[in-house]
Amino acid sequence: MIDVTVVGTGPNGLAAAVTAARAGLSVRVLEAATGIGGGLRTDELTLPGYRHDVCSAVHPAAVASPFFRAFGLLDRIEWITPEISYAHPFLDGTAGVAWRSMDRTADGLGRDGMAWRSLLEPLVDRLDGVVDFTGSALLRVPKDPVAAVRFALACLEQGTPLWNARFRERTAPALLSGSAAHAAGRLPSLASAGAGLLLAAHGHAGGWGFPAGGSQAIADVLLADLQANGGTVETGTRVASLAGLAPSRVTLLDTSPDLLLTAGLPARYARSLRSYRYGAGVAKVDFALSGPVPWMNADVRKAVTVHVGGSRAEIAAGENAVARGTVPRHPYVLITQPSVLDPARAPAGHHVLWAYIHVPAGSDLDPTELVTAEIERYAPGFRGLVLASASRSAAGLAAYNPNCVGGDIYGGALSLWQLAKRPVLSPSPWRTPLDGVYLCSAATPPGPAVHGMNGWFAARLALREQFGLEAPFSPPPPK
Repeated sequence: MIDVTVVGTGPNGLAAAVTAARAGLSVRVLEAATGIGGGLRTDELTLPGYRHDVCSAVHPAAVASPFFRAFGLLDRIEWITPEISYAHPFLDGTAGVAWRSMDRTADGLGRDGMAWRSLLEPLVDRLDGVVDFTGSALLRVPKDPVAAVRFALACLEQGTPLWNARFRERTAPALLSGSAAHAAGRLPSLASAGAGLLLAAHGHAGGWGFPAGGSQAIADVLLADLQANGGTVETGTRVASLAGLAPSRVTLLDTSPDLLLTAGLPARYARSLRSYRYGAGVAKVDFALSGPVPWMNADVRKAVTVHVGGSRAEIAAGENAVARGTVPRHPYVLITQPSVLDPARAPAGHHVLWAYIHVPAGSDLDPTELVTAEIERYAPGFRGLVLASASRSAAGLAAYNPNCVGGDIYGGALSLWQLAKRPVLSPSPWRTPLDGVYLCSAATPPGPAVHGMNGWFAARLALREQFGLEAPFSPPPPK
């Protein structure tokens, strides 16, 4: 009998598999798609020679991830860290720019420069403690209580109607709201504030970096490590029911919790899973471009990540419309243009652009025209650069990857309650009532993002409980 079966080759499934294989266990990984990586896949979606990230593109959480630091990710692949973490253009040609440098960012925010610094610098200074507090099950004592308190107080400010109290101008609050809107929830809210503050702090610490050549590089280096330690991967193998799995001592599921409902579960646990909520969907479009995007603002032309959405009030109105079940006329658009710094993504002089909007769950809206029109408002002439595009609606995303229920790429709605109950309320939520079965997807703590922590936590728990082993990696010491 094999020791460990892992279902899914997203970052968490691969992190779990690598952890188990390095402990000396026999590991088999099953993947429904024909290639590995899950949300880390990179492919030629539009034209030959144009490499697009299929799902995730920029990875601020990876740099601070204790798993990836222990794994040595940045020593194994070429990593690009932009000088500008993210930019936020306005229709008058000005822009908010979150430089990796706190000083440079504050200097560009006018009267709100000191307010920005006083909000974020305490989080940046204790980022390891903030990552620890936000990066595991919430039902525990944080390792750095001061960091936890500072983060909680910042969330209480930015996640409530008090969110504008410290700001006097439009740029700083819009810049922060662009980060908070990554969470695909109502604004303001505590969960969205937490996501935005954490991302903004990453922007001034390790930066919003990404792998040269595409996110697939992360999956590939994890796969190479797994295979070097005896693990195997079987692609094109869809697991529709736990009953169909060959026996193993441990099963780790990098899937939605719905797969667990195919097995005989205790009634209370099953009810908890059935009450688990999924969030808004994502509708995405990729473009092959004949030249760089002609943003009106020169700094935005240099930024890899761009948030289009206008003022804080306009972003909130758009995201709240999605939460009510409608698509706004002017949606918040999350954009990456990696070929600004990574020429390997497109033929010489050409570029790729990745963009998505939030839509109601299960929507079949093709976002191509809506996204094109929004970018054109801030970058006149963009439409004329488009050589080809490829789009996927929220419904299409759910069909492509059943773990993205309704097109939700976050593994479940990001609310304060569901950050504690993910997917159940427990100090060890990766453990299930089924003997030897553990959940390790984004539907467990610490939630979404490419950090591998969900898989690492689940695998470490399984190693202790089922094999009496300690994990082969230890968390690195604080910086």
